[in-house]
Amino acid sequence: MTDTTKIINCPACGKEMTKIFISGEGVNLDICLDGCGGIFFDNRELKKFDEQSENIEELKQAIQGKNFEKTDENLTRICPVCGTNMVKNSVSIKGNIIIDECYNCGAKFFDHGELNKMREEYPTEQDRRQALLSETYEEVGSKIDQLELQNNMNRAKRSKFLKMMDKLFY
Repeated sequence: MTDTTKIINCPACGKEMTKIFISGEGVNLDICLDGCGGIFFDNRELKKFDEQSENIEELKQAIQGKNFEKTDENLTRICPVCGTNMVKNSVSIKGNIIIDECYNCGAKFFDHGELNKMREEYPTEQDRRQALLSETYEEVGSKIDQLELQNNMNRAKRSKFLKMMDKLFY
């Protein structure tokens, strides 16, 4: 799905979102300036703003000095583009930043401050991927080590006959 040009309502507080044109990327971001301060990314827009080096000055200027109302982040939100229930997903390796995603159209909604938290966690997409690989390796690697230890212990307990059969076939 491409950048929506229609005015949409915020999936968190229901207020009309404001389109902020980000000139460097040529896209309109939908921001809830008169409500909760959430940011709605159409499909694939987030990739243009998820790294620290990517320019979000126009976004920062739009929200500067504003106070935003709190919303219940646990409520199921409805995608304002396609009407599908959005799903809570983590955009943090550590699991501490939960956003709303639409599996139907690919949109993502960040509550106020979540985009900055995500950008601060890792400077680049490459750093984020490396952290994910390291975390996965640590988790899976320890399970593999445990299984290997258990297998070795089981083999040590086998009878002489079965140990001889193991040597023939393995």
